[in-house]
Amino acid sequence: MPDNTAPDHPDAERPTSERLSPLHQIHVDHGASFTDFAGWQMPVSYGSDLAEHHAVRNAAGIFDISHMAEISVTGPDAAAFLDYALAGRMSSLALMQAKYSLLLDERAGILDDLIVYHNAPGEYLVVANAGNHDVAVNELTSRASGFDAIVTDRSDSTSLIAVQGPRALEILEATAGLAVMDGLQSFADLKYYWSTGATFGNGTVFVARTGYTGEDGFELYVDTADAEALWRALEEAGTPFGLIPAGLASRDTLRLEAGMPLYGHELGRDIRPAQAGLGRVVHFTKEGDFVGRAAAEAGLPDGSRMLVGLVSDGRRAGRAGYAVVHGGTPVGEVTSGALSPTLGYPIAMAYVDAAYVEPGTVLDLDIRGTMVPATVTALPFYKREKN
Repeated sequence: MPDNTAPDHPDAERPTSERLSPLHQIHVDHGASFTDFAGWQMPVSYGSDLAEHHAVRNAAGIFDISHMAEISVTGPDAAAFLDYALAGRMSSLALMQAKYSLLLDERAGILDDLIVYHNAPGEYLVVANAGNHDVAVNELTSRASGFDAIVTDRSDSTSLIAVQGPRALEILEATAGLAVMDGLQSFADLKYYWSTGATFGNGTVFVARTGYTGEDGFELYVDTADAEALWRALEEAGTPFGLIPAGLASRDTLRLEAGMPLYGHELGRDIRPAQAGLGRVVHFTKEGDFVGRAAAEAGLPDGSRMLVGLVSDGRRAGRAGYAVVHGGTPVGEVTSGALSPTLGYPIAMAYVDAAYVEPGTVLDLDIRGTMVPATVTALPFYKREKN
């Protein structure tokens, strides 16, 4: 699933923020180090972000992402309202289906990227990034004017746990007290970007086969009062399968390898969807107007840079803000970069001038005054093998 910022360093010190996850004590008990993340104190790692990264690629990791914003949209006009408020066609969603979409401003700049679930007749769940919570709630509330639709912020009463990795399905099926609903025989029947209700103890859980790691996995929306019990049950079931807690540092390298954009890095108000390779998310064929439509249809301004992947040799990776150079002239800027734990070589995403986006183009990264050759490559860098 989408996220709003990345930790500056995996060994970040504890912040002064007072906002704690409902699962905070569990993270403390596991020896987590914390970082200030969109006003929340969240676990950045539990000792080794590399071990956490490899666990997700090879077995499974469990993430606390309770800082995300959950917004309910209900009413007879809920679908029509979301078609107007967002760039995608939400009215085409089947019941229990999910879709990635964008919240645009009038200039077609990206205010947030989010996931929308059609979770009940006449009801949708919009999941926004933590750092854009207020923007998303305020914009959706404002845009609902004139529609028979109610926008309700459910963030404080909802916790979100992600189980990601090739053993994720086995872990959910082995979790004591967790049982699938909505006519499915098992969680194996749940397709990618679909969701289902489930029971857990005396409560219910909304389970989606979605994630932000490039692996198979599930995201579980649960009442905050039941979050700790669900985490412990998932962890107990997952231990034999190699499940370990994973923090924000590994989440960032996982999503980077999978070529998934991060708000505040690859996405922002000054970025149009087409620049970020997200032109497909904007549905110009849907009837009626939507916020940002006219600006998006007008095309990109002259000189707009485009998002590309870059790979290089050695061990030195380009980082956010580093210049991309061609023939001694700056032609772009890195938005995210790391030494890929899975691939073993440096990778980065960057916005570069349109003349240099062809895969195979050789550019240079200015890494603290040293020019390091980097080759443009198609995204993603890593794609999991599907069974």
